[in-house]
Amino acid sequence: MRAYRILIPAFALLSACSPSARSQAQVQPPLPEPARMTPVSAVAMKQSFAPVVRRAAPAVVNISAKRTVRVRVDPFFEMFGAGVPRSRVEGSLGSGVIVRADGVIVTNNHVIAGAQEITVALSDRREFPARVLLADPRTDLAILKIDLPPGDKLAVLPIDDRADNQVGDLVLAIGDPFGVGQTVTNGIISALNRTANPDGDAGAYIQTDAAINPGNSGGALVDMNGDLIGVNSFILSQSGTSSGVGFAIPAAVVRRVVETAMGGGHAVVRPWLGARLQSVTPEIARTMGLARPSGALIADVWPDSAAARAGLKQGDLVISVDGAPVVDAAALNYAVATHRPGEAVRIGLRRGASDQVVSARAEAAPSTPARDERLITGRNPLQGATVVNLSPAVAEEVGLDPFGHGGVLVLRLENGAAAQVGLRPGDIIRAVNGRDIRSVRDLSGVTAVPASVWQLTIERNGQQVTATVRA
Repeated sequence: MRAYRILIPAFALLSACSPSARSQAQVQPPLPEPARMTPVSAVAMKQSFAPVVRRAAPAVVNISAKRTVRVRVDPFFEMFGAGVPRSRVEGSLGSGVIVRADGVIVTNNHVIAGAQEITVALSDRREFPARVLLADPRTDLAILKIDLPPGDKLAVLPIDDRADNQVGDLVLAIGDPFGVGQTVTNGIISALNRTANPDGDAGAYIQTDAAINPGNSGGALVDMNGDLIGVNSFILSQSGTSSGVGFAIPAAVVRRVVETAMGGGHAVVRPWLGARLQSVTPEIARTMGLARPSGALIADVWPDSAAARAGLKQGDLVISVDGAPVVDAAALNYAVATHRPGEAVRIGLRRGASDQVVSARAEAAPSTPARDERLITGRNPLQGATVVNLSPAVAEEVGLDPFGHGGVLVLRLENGAAAQVGLRPGDIIRAVNGRDIRSVRDLSGVTAVPASVWQLTIERNGQQVTATVRA
């Protein structure tokens, strides 16, 4: 679970009875009429959400997923041939949203991850088996498809990605918590563009205080028009139940993933600016003479990337994307990632004392060097590891720094020596037996040479560790 530090500002109360306060109040212009109206009477407070629920609820479904896992009975007895691992069926419950009348459904990836059997229960209690069209762990979204009887059309929840939501807007969370049946809770938008890592995470969530409990994952966050503005994803809680701090994936991201699946894609292509970014801290703001710590600094530019061709340079301060202000590096990454490949992105930047706007082309991260995915075999401590060359495209896929120094990435592990020695997916192999590893070809060559003792240098979470393993 991601952790957020939420700052609550304290406002000083100023006395309105002083002469200066009265004179200031007299010259203040009248406030413009708000676009959104707050309740003005007890009657208004008693208005019902029923019309919104009637429109939205039929498009929210229950999802059950079953997966088979192998359970080790007792590792001690396994050494003597006893205690054979057993298979056990695990299940999970979640929610989903129908986004196309022919049975296309969006849910969270973590609801269906690893499932061998997925069942969708509609609001009218009909059940259908579902297949996965696309699963994207980075966005935590998955697109499912159910096959309907001929001529059958389902209720659909329109995706509203106009980005006009505001903090304080009323919202409803609709899902199936605890498997008790469809449930509706209400609240407000507490914050927009919440990010887990200000210096790089492309996630930018809608925060809400509408109650979201286990089973709500993948359910709908709807506005007062009954449109989908987000897919509920996770909560922050010490008890495991809702504490009023829930997060939803914005509709702009949902639409991109749905479009990818409908276009036949099996992976979401995330446009990449090609720049290493740094959020502006208060200290940086002071040294740059900024009024407030806001924006994203360009720390480095990848050669021949979208940023390089747009003329971005080290030291530039990005202050806006498509006219919307950029708060930090994560906000910039998110704004670029919501574009379709090939679209133009207008980037407002400050260079020295002047502001300017440049145009960059949204495009995927480069796959250089080539992926060259291989399974390591033979008698060596890396046997059973599937590895790839680490390019910007692969780094974006798994959430690593694209500006790293290359190398060979452990993509996944099967039963074998690599898993036994403690390797993990995401590890970067830097050296084997004193030889630097720069490519999968290098690694295949060095592991093909028999040895009684192996020395491995692995990078994990930015730290390098060297270990000796005997064959």
